[in-house]
Amino acid sequence: MNNLIKQLKQQPRQGGVPSNLNTPINNRAADQPVAPIGTAAAAGLSTQITQLAQQLANEMVAQQQQAQLMSRNGRTYTKFDMLNDVISNQTEVVTGGLWSDNVASLTTYFTASSQTTSQRRYYVDVLQDTPTADGAAVQYSLAFGHALGSGSDSQGQLNDSPSRAIYSQYKQLLLTPGDSRFTTAGSGSTDYIYVVNFKRNRLRERLDPGNFELPLVSVNTRAVNATGSVTLGSTVFTLIDDSVLSTGSVGQSGRVYNIVSGSINGGVYNSTAPVYYGLAYPDYGTLILDGKMLDQQLAFKTNVSSSSEGNNHFVLHHSISASAGYTNPVTSDPYGFMARNSEKVTSTHYFVRVKNAEYNFSNNPSYTTGSVGLIAQSTFIGDPKTYITTVGLYNDRQELLAVAKLSKPLLKSFSREALIRVKLDF
Repeated sequence: MNNLIKQLKQQPRQGGVPSNLNTPINNRAADQPVAPIGTAAAAGLSTQITQLAQQLANEMVAQQQQAQLMSRNGRTYTKFDMLNDVISNQTEVVTGGLWSDNVASLTTYFTASSQTTSQRRYYVDVLQDTPTADGAAVQYSLAFGHALGSGSDSQGQLNDSPSRAIYSQYKQLLLTPGDSRFTTAGSGSTDYIYVVNFKRNRLRERLDPGNFELPLVSVNTRAVNATGSVTLGSTVFTLIDDSVLSTGSVGQSGRVYNIVSGSINGGVYNSTAPVYYGLAYPDYGTLILDGKMLDQQLAFKTNVSSSSEGNNHFVLHHSISASAGYTNPVTSDPYGFMARNSEKVTSTHYFVRVKNAEYNFSNNPSYTTGSVGLIAQSTFIGDPKTYITTVGLYNDRQELLAVAKLSKPLLKSFSREALIRVKLDF
């Protein structure tokens, strides 16, 4: 650049002063033209300047390209182009098995003796393994509710029976203020309900509509207090929601579907005139079963006597757990309580673009040898190679925020480019 400036300074001065410039204007003839000042010479000078400027610009571009190439060869960080390299706020619905270890079908059922007698009067927790086993965890809870408190003993406390408390709790949680009863398409307004309440930590965000199937075995006989004296029949009923037929209704408790007779594989049985068993509240992970329909269709023989300890929720537990002893003719597997959870995940995608001239060297000490840093592998001299195993995402202060691992090392050289997509879920 300095040489070009010197060349411009050394150019001879062009043009001159016309001989008649000193002649007074008043002495000139009116029609005497004034000669232009070095017109041809000025044009030549302009051409030379343009040529030298173009040469200077070309040299500057070449220097910038060389500097850019050198910086890319030794680059440690690459700044994202936020317009082209980053796509944010991408949402998708992810589902998984609801039970422990992401299992979708539950076929083993255990209750815990650690529950106190007082607790068991209100609800019973169901585990997927023996309570003392490693990994045993509560999967769901069962309860029975009666609007007037029947089917449980208040033990002398006025209006304080467990069944009344359960009905009131779920009424306040799920129904619109002012509604005093659960109303189903099966029996209309019902005074007593059975509740299946999935553990919150298993639900993620919600129960996945259309992906639960509750197996129930009919009841032959039962004692007044049903904690263990229940004789079951041989008929297995499976219940699902009607999301394949209807979009459901939307209320303060979110979307609500009907629980009907059917299966995940076969859909709603007799879809033109389904048998309705209750209501499903996916957003709360709760199934409300109409006690009247369970009595009518499965002979649950619900104890609705006043101040009588019926433990009706244990009848529901026996009915569910006994289904695992029967084989589903469609799948040839034992009947299982099938359920999946659902979660809306927001993602940001980062596209890491590695050009051919970038990241072909490594600052790993094993990459070089000797005091002057010679490349250790002789085959890499003139044709360096690296293997990309990890992508780190940094902020503007070069603080590491996230790390993405590749499934296997990715070869990188001057003859290879790479496009790596990093997905961050929130």
